[in-house]
Amino acid sequence: MTLTPPHGSPVRPAPPASRPPAARPSGPASVAARAPRPSADPVPPRRGRLATFVRGRWLKTIPGRIGTHVALCLAAIVAMLAVLTVTIGNARDSVQTIGRDAGPQVVATGTLYFALSDMDAQVSNILLIGREHRLGIGYDESLRVYERRRAEADAAAVMAAQLAGRDPALRRTVQEVLNGLGQYERLVGQAMKLDEQAAHAPGALPADVIEAYRQATDLMKLQLLPKAYNITLDTGAHVRQSYETKRSAVLAGRTWVAATGVIVLLFLIATQLYLARTFRRVLNPALVLATIATIALTAVATGLLTTHAGHIRTAKEDGFDSILQLSRARAISHSAFADESRFLLDPGRADTYEQTYLDKSLSVVYPDIGDKPVNLGNYYTGLEQKLGAYQPGSEDVPFLGFFGDEARRMGKGPEATALGRTLDAYRTVQRNDAQMRRLAAAANRTGAIDLRMGRTSNAIRDFAAYDTALSALTAVHQHAFDKSIKDADGGLRGWNAVPAAGAAAIALLILVGVRPRLAEFR
Repeated sequence: MTLTPPHGSPVRPAPPASRPPAARPSGPASVAARAPRPSADPVPPRRGRLATFVRGRWLKTIPGRIGTHVALCLAAIVAMLAVLTVTIGNARDSVQTIGRDAGPQVVATGTLYFALSDMDAQVSNILLIGREHRLGIGYDESLRVYERRRAEADAAAVMAAQLAGRDPALRRTVQEVLNGLGQYERLVGQAMKLDEQAAHAPGALPADVIEAYRQATDLMKLQLLPKAYNITLDTGAHVRQSYETKRSAVLAGRTWVAATGVIVLLFLIATQLYLARTFRRVLNPALVLATIATIALTAVATGLLTTHAGHIRTAKEDGFDSILQLSRARAISHSAFADESRFLLDPGRADTYEQTYLDKSLSVVYPDIGDKPVNLGNYYTGLEQKLGAYQPGSEDVPFLGFFGDEARRMGKGPEATALGRTLDAYRTVQRNDAQMRRLAAAANRTGAIDLRMGRTSNAIRDFAAYDTALSALTAVHQHAFDKSIKDADGGLRGWNAVPAAGAAAIALLILVGVRPRLAEFR
C-alpha cells in the first residue's frame, strides 16, 4: 500500500542500504584465493596406444588402413612360404625313399629269392651229371655259380634286415631265412659228399644221394623260397605305401601352394586398388612388380610340383614295379629250369616236379587256353598260339602272368622291343622242355639228360639267351627308373633357397611400394 502525504505527493520507500565492498586479501593468500577450484568430476587420464589399438580408431585413418593391407599381404606370403617349404621337403623325401633308400634296397631283396632259387638249381645240375664233370656248364662252373649265389643271398638277407627296421615280424622272417640257409648248406654238403663217393653215371643217382637231396630241396622249396618271396612282397608294400603317402603329400601341397598364391594376389590387388583410389594414382610400380613376382613364384612352384609328381609316378610304375616284377619272373624261371633237372634225377617225384614246373611256367606266362584242361601239353600249344600272334606294344594282350602284366603296362618303344625278344626266347625254352619230356616219356632218359644238359641240343645256351633277354628288359626299366629319379632330383635343385628368396623379394617390394604413401602423413 502506498502512503500519500498530506500535500498529495506519494512517498517512495527508501532503497536498502548498500554493503561496503570487502577488502581483497593481498600476498600468498590472494593467489590461493584466485586459483580455480577443482571440478566436482575429475578428468579421466589419457588412454595408451594399446587401448587405442583395441578400440580400432586407427583403422579410420589412411595410414592405419594401409598398414592393414600390408599386414595381410605379409601374412599370406608367410603362409605361402611355409606351405611351399613343407611341400618341397616332402618332394625331396619321395626322391630319397623311392630312388635311393627303400626302393633300390627292395629290388635288392628280390635278389634273395633269385639267389636261393639258383643255388638249388646248381645243386640239382651237379648231382644230375654225376661223374661226367664236363656235362652241361661243368661241375666246376656250377660250383662257382653256387658259391656266388650264396654270397648274393647273404648280402640280400642283410639288406632285408636293414629294411625291416622295427618290424618284428619281418625281422623274424629274415632271421629264419638266414638260419634255414645254414641248414640247407649242411644238407647240400652231405648230398654232394655222397654223390662224389658214388661216382655214378649221369641221372643214375643212388638212393641215399636222392634222399639227402630231397631233404635239402624240400627245405628250400617249402620254407626258404616262400619266406624270401614274402620278404620281397612285404618290403615292396612298404615302398608302395611310402610312395602313395609322399606323392599325395606333394599333390596336396601343390594345391595349398596355388591357394596361398591366389590369396597373396588378391591382397596385392586390393592394396593396389586402395592406393589408386585414395591417392589418385593408377598404378604403384613396386606393387605391380610384387604381383608379377607372386604370379611367377606360384606358377613355377605349381608346375615344378606337378612335374615332380609325374617323375615319381614314372619311377615307381615304369621303373620300380616292373623291375620287381621281372626279378620275380627271372627267379621263378631259374627255379623252373632246375625242376627239369629234378624231374630227371628223382624219378620217384617226377610227377611232382612236372606239376611244379607247370605252375611256375603259368606264373610267368599264362596263355588263354579256353576250356581245355590245364596241363603241359595244352600249355605248349596255347603258348605258341598266343605268343605267336601277339605284337609287342599292342593293347590286346592274350595272356596273363608276369609278362602279361608287363605287356599291359607298356606302350611301343624300347620296352616293347625288349619284351618281344624275351617272349621269343621263352618260347624256345619251352620247346626244348617239351622235347625233353617227350624223350623221357619214351623211356629214353639218357637222351632226355643229354638234351637237358646241352650235349645234343642248345638247351643251356637257349636258356642263357632267355636270361640275357630278360635282363636286358629289366635294364630298360632300370634306365627309366634312374632317369626319372635324376629328373625329379634335378628339378628340386636350388629350391632350398628359392622359396625364401622369392618371399623376401615380394615382401620388400610391398614395403617399398607403400613407404612413400605413408611418408606423406609424417
